Amino acid sequence: MSTNTTIKKPKWIRVKLPTGKKYTELRSIVDKYNLNTICTSGSCPNMGECWGEGTATFMILGNICTRSCGFCGVKTGRPETVDWEEPEKVARSIKLMHIKHAVITSVDRDDLKDGGSIIWSETIQAIRRANPNTTLETLIPDFQGNKTNIDRLVAAAPEIISHNLETVRRLTREVRIQAKYDRSLEVLKYIKESGQKRTKSGIMLGLGETEEEVIQTLHDLKAAKVDIVTIGQYLQPSKKHLPVKHFVTPEQFKKYEQIGLELGFRHVESGALVRSSYRAHKHLK
Repeated sequence: MSTNTTIKKPKWIRVKLPTGKKYTELRSIVDKYNLNTICTSGSCPNMGECWGEGTATFMILGNICTRSCGFCGVKTGRPETVDWEEPEKVARSIKLMHIKHAVITSVDRDDLKDGGSIIWSETIQAIRRANPNTTLETLIPDFQGNKTNIDRLVAAAPEIISHNLETVRRLTREVRIQAKYDRSLEVLKYIKESGQKRTKSGIMLGLGETEEEVIQTLHDLKAAKVDIVTIGQYLQPSKKHLPVKHFVTPEQFKKYEQIGLELGFRHVESGALVRSSYRAHKHLK
C-alpha cells in the first residue's frame, strides 16, 4: 500500500450534497430503523440522485471481507457468523423505503463453503415475496469461480447479475490481490451462457492504466458477452489504499462511452462519479 501524497482533485470531481423531498424522506426512514445501505456507509456521491429515483444499494453477509483489495474501503478480517434472518431484514428495508429498483451486493466470503450463495439466493427470494414490483440487480463476488454457487444466483433470476472486473489485466494483481482477471471474465461469460438476460461489469480508472489497456478491457468484456458496462474514476478511500495516479477528463470518459457503444454494449455509463449502481434502474431498459 502507498502513503503517497494525493494529487489535487480537478474541478469536475465535485459531489453535490443530496437534497430533495424523496431523499429527506428516505434518510429519515434509514435513520429511524437503522437500515444498512451501502449508499450511506459508503458515502456514495450519487446517493441523493439515486434515492430520488427510487434506487438504493444494500450490502449483505456482514461488513468484513475475506479479501484485501488495494482500492476498497471495506474492512478486511475474519467475518462474523452468517445472519440467517438477514434476507427478511433486507426485504423489510426495501419495503419500508418503497424502493423501485434494489441493488444487492456483498463482501467476499471465502470462509464459507457456499461463498455466501445460499444467503444470496434466499435474500432475492425474500425480496420477491415482500416486494413483487421491485426489480433487482445483484453485484456479486466471483465465488472463486465455483459454478455450483454461481448457479444459485442464476436460478434466483434477478433482472441483472453484475460482477466487477474493476481494472485492466496488468493492474489486477496489485488492485485485486486475491482475484484473477480471467476468472472474472469466465464468471461473467458463464452467467450469460447459463441463461441470464442481462449481465453487467464495471471498471474504475486512474490507477495507472493506459487508454489502450482500457479499450482492450472493453473488448475482453464484450467477448465475455457482457451487456452493460460502467466506467468511473477511482478515488482513494484512505492513505492506506492505492493512490490515484491520474484523473480522467470528462472528454476521455465520453470517448470510452462512445467506444463501448460502438463495440455493441447495450448500455455504457461512463463518467468521473459513476459507480456500479449509478442509474442502475435505467440499465433495465
